[in-house]
Amino acid sequence: MNRKKFIYGSLVGLGAAIAVPSYLLSTSKVKQPDPTKRASGQLDTKLIKDFVVAGHSKLDLVKEMLNEHPNLIYTSYDWGNGDYEEAIEGAAHLGNKEIVNYLISQGARPNLFALTMLGKTELVKPIIETYPELLFSKGPHGLTLLHHSKVGEAKELEDYFLEKGLTKRMIKIR
Repeated sequence: MNRKKFIYGSLVGLGAAIAVPSYLLSTSKVKQPDPTKRASGQLDTKLIKDFVVAGHSKLDLVKEMLNEHPNLIYTSYDWGNGDYEEAIEGAAHLGNKEIVNYLISQGARPNLFALTMLGKTELVKPIIETYPELLFSKGPHGLTLLHHSKVGEAKELEDYFLEKGLTKRMIKIR
């Protein structure tokens, strides 16, 4: 084999090695990515925000979104400055017991604020007695346990928090 044939053959081979896979990829059906998911498999931030907003007061929309994206139930949205909120927390700070109970029935993780709003005295009091510093916890937007007891009309917990020294409905998030 002479040098000219070797170079010619190498170029033809290299061209085929690039062209054939490119052609095959361009003619195959490429699955379009789900616009609600990021490339890394994470749910889209806008979808999470929409779910958290719906969680405040739109039970039908919450059900519809969970049906389509079940893992939304575990997500939280950052409103800025570390002010994270889950859909269950949005419903809780508005006193929306129907949505809070629905989300819990679907596997949402209830927290002290949601349990307070629901008036679960038998659960909340022992936690505060065990961890007294939690009395002054800040929920989403800095809303306190006192706020949640008031919107949930949980009078026994409201009186308990006042007796323990919690007088603010909101504590600023730094």
